[in-house]
Amino acid sequence: MSDPEDTTAPLPPQSVAETEHALWWRPGFLAVIIGIALIAIAFTAGFMELYTWLIEAIWYNDVVMANRWTIPVGVLVFSILVGLCQKYLHAPTVIHGGFVESMKEGKLETNYRIFPGALLSSLFSLLSGASLGPEGTITILVGEISAWVRERFRIAGESKWVHLGFDTAALASAFNGIIGNPFFTGVLATEYQIGKKHASTFLIWNLVAGIVGYLFYLALGLPSFSSMIPFPPVTELEPLMVLYAIFLGVAGALLAVFAGLSMKGIGGIMERFFGDRVFPRILTAGVIIAAVGYFLPALLFSGETQIHLIIEDPAGVGVAMLFLYAILKILLLALSFKSGYIGGPIFPVLFSSTMLGLALSLLFPSVPVTIFVLCIEAGAFALALGAPLTAIILVLVVSNPGSIMITLVAISATTALVLSALMTQMRARQTPKRPSPVAQPA
Repeated sequence: MSDPEDTTAPLPPQSVAETEHALWWRPGFLAVIIGIALIAIAFTAGFMELYTWLIEAIWYNDVVMANRWTIPVGVLVFSILVGLCQKYLHAPTVIHGGFVESMKEGKLETNYRIFPGALLSSLFSLLSGASLGPEGTITILVGEISAWVRERFRIAGESKWVHLGFDTAALASAFNGIIGNPFFTGVLATEYQIGKKHASTFLIWNLVAGIVGYLFYLALGLPSFSSMIPFPPVTELEPLMVLYAIFLGVAGALLAVFAGLSMKGIGGIMERFFGDRVFPRILTAGVIIAAVGYFLPALLFSGETQIHLIIEDPAGVGVAMLFLYAILKILLLALSFKSGYIGGPIFPVLFSSTMLGLALSLLFPSVPVTIFVLCIEAGAFALALGAPLTAIILVLVVSNPGSIMITLVAISATTALVLSALMTQMRARQTPKRPSPVAQPA
């Protein structure tokens, strides 16, 4: 007999439709979703404003701008602080995860003592110059807050899947606010939940919470990433552009594959040489980031600020340097993940994709630069995040390229998805099947 106080006991047997209906229409549950959405977006807004203020105050003051030697000093100081948070404050990392894991939250147990370490380590990681975006930190921090709220106030105690839906709704509010789109995370969460039970209920909760987060940011006039990197619209769709989109989708997919291989390779190297030793791992990464940042400051941080200066004059940077930026940014992203810094992959991948697109645009100036950049971004995100619809929305929201590019971006993302499926199928065929055990005669 189940303990009536056991909130993890499974729901009584009934159809999925009946379960969803009972929970969705339960009086007051929509108000609960709106409540956690407001808590999540309020925290996210405060965190992003603090992060923006700190990075401006610390890294873009007159002293640092006039003395390049302060770059390696700052990188190493903040790297040591990240290590201290891991060692003594039990800060979480994504060392043993990947790009998709950094964008997901699904913990059902709350560990309150890691939140201070996670908060400080997140800020220090973003301030260290490591190649990471803020979305991964938001995932961890908002997920912890959501878990604490539902446990403290005994919310959604009937089922583990309700816990997951509640936490995902909190993330929907946070991400839709900072991305600047009312249904971005609704699509992302739905793609991650395709084929699972209760996906339709998750979609409703995510849409409600996501709209709350979006309207909160909009009402306060806070800066989001909507139209962050505008490119000239393509005004006429020509047949040849479809071929461009297909080839560039392949290029974006290959960039994502390179990112995955970099994660695996650098992760293996760090594990082999350092194992669980926190400070040797983080300091080695800090020295590498500091050295690269000293000679190539454009590769520091997530790239969301540096990318604008390069877009203004890509010819001044040069084709070779743009290719180098694209490669090094991915390698630094993998190094940052596997060294213990906390962050996300979206903006570094966006930076790398844009560098690659700008380089190809200089080589083939007759093709609009918008096609090169956006189609590569769509292909890379479709494969890196494992969510093609989300990739399309993300590219369109960030760049606002006009209606013609919607078609080309969709073709590029679909091409990357098809290529991914083909590669998966080829790997499955190459993997030798184990023979079925045969009963030995007595």
